[in-house]
Amino acid sequence: MILYGTSLSPYVRKILVALAEKGVEAEHNPCFFHSPDAAFQSASPLGKIPAIDDGGFKLADSSAILFYIEANHPTPALLPTEAKARGRAIWFDKFGDTELFPVLITPFFNRVVKPKMMGQPCDDAAIDKALTVDLPKLYDYLETQVDGPYLVGDAFSIADISIVTGFHNLKLAGEEVDAGRWPKLAAYVAATLERPSFVKAVSASTGG
Repeated sequence: MILYGTSLSPYVRKILVALAEKGVEAEHNPCFFHSPDAAFQSASPLGKIPAIDDGGFKLADSSAILFYIEANHPTPALLPTEAKARGRAIWFDKFGDTELFPVLITPFFNRVVKPKMMGQPCDDAAIDKALTVDLPKLYDYLETQVDGPYLVGDAFSIADISIVTGFHNLKLAGEEVDAGRWPKLAAYVAATLERPSFVKAVSASTGG
């Protein structure tokens, strides 16, 4: 399997963590989105990352790829089998991708991507709004959902991967969850980021 996409992307990191959890090796091509690489473009028709080519089977979108990997390598399971747990795991995968990360990325995008990769100034007002208005509402919700080391059931799952992956980008921007205000969420995020699979995914090459 070839995995396309820089590990700076939380969506690519989702796949790297899943592969590490399952002990599945893949060739990693750390390209950026809309890379002109013809093989990448063939695997990702919209130019988004991640994308894979698994022996000629090509697929894009982090959740689609994660479910594909889960079906091909079911052990250890990252998708619960019990109905309610599975529903909640898929919900958190969606919540992480579409609600949480678009806000978590704001400090990283403005402090890292814009000045260092795009030569553009940081938008401090956007960062302030994300940290003081938008993220607290999401943190308040997640604080009510954390009740132990895992979000769903008694095992690490796609829910944990999808929720925590973006917090590495927040950390790169010099921010973290306020443990005084959201103690359960802060402890959960810190512990999850220390899992060997996350450490391995974060250390993956980010060239492109």
